[in-house]
Amino acid sequence: MKYLILLLKGVGVGAANVIPGVSGGTIALITNIFEPLIEAIKSLNIKAVKLLLSGQFKAFSEHIKLDFLTAVFLCVGLSIITFARLLDYLFVNYPVYTWAYFFGLILASVIFVGRTITRWNLSVIIAFLIGTGIAVLVAFMPIAGENASFWYLFLCGVVAVCSMILPGLSGSFVLILMGNYKLVMIDAVNNMDFGILLPVALGAVIGLTAFSYFLLWILKSFKNQTLATLTGFILGSLSILWPWKHTITQTFGEKIKIVGYEHFIPEHFNTEVILAIVYMLLGVVSIWVIEKAADKKTAK
Repeated sequence: MKYLILLLKGVGVGAANVIPGVSGGTIALITNIFEPLIEAIKSLNIKAVKLLLSGQFKAFSEHIKLDFLTAVFLCVGLSIITFARLLDYLFVNYPVYTWAYFFGLILASVIFVGRTITRWNLSVIIAFLIGTGIAVLVAFMPIAGENASFWYLFLCGVVAVCSMILPGLSGSFVLILMGNYKLVMIDAVNNMDFGILLPVALGAVIGLTAFSYFLLWILKSFKNQTLATLTGFILGSLSILWPWKHTITQTFGEKIKIVGYEHFIPEHFNTEVILAIVYMLLGVVSIWVIEKAADKKTAK
């Protein structure tokens, strides 16, 4: 049962990564696997390499928590493949209701994650405001031009992978803002251009490992301030999830990618608005159920 719950959490993280503007780190945080996940990633170090090369596979597996990482990342991958088609259908046919559900989902996440902060003081409030400001700024930043230089591609890998694990920040959205979404995710992947992919992959591996050390250290040393910043990230991401908006798209080769939104407030309180509010409440209830399930597991 414990392993099944872990698998379901991995599915949730993967599904969140499919949603435009949402980070799987948000779901990882509210399902209580965020810190263990960062701990496991942090363990992918020199010691792990030595254990693997020396043939100590059992010790290697225990050191990096291989069963935990395998369960989470396997379900993340399967979830992305499965939910991508479903969400594509929902966003095309029921965009307002789909956005409304995820708006409620993330809005409730702000409350439940914020509730884990044990003490609010000036530094915690400032951290919360900074996190919110950064997330809103990212959502409305202008898109940079394409850049194929080695170090910029390396930086893209670092920033994108760090954004993916940070609650409230979307890695693919950040890659669009840096101007290299088409170059990396479409052109390089489709053509298997390792001249582009290797610097990005190198940046992703080094960035994820180094960032996990920093994130774990800051989470343990300044827990309330870190949680406040992450809560701010999640709150700021609501600017992307507002249900009533016109999409701003850009063509990348043969694909059309959403690069921004023009938000508006509905003029009439009609059936669509009422149903959207109902779906928002369903999103809130979903997080409440997840939170209660996590509380029961912790109590046992």
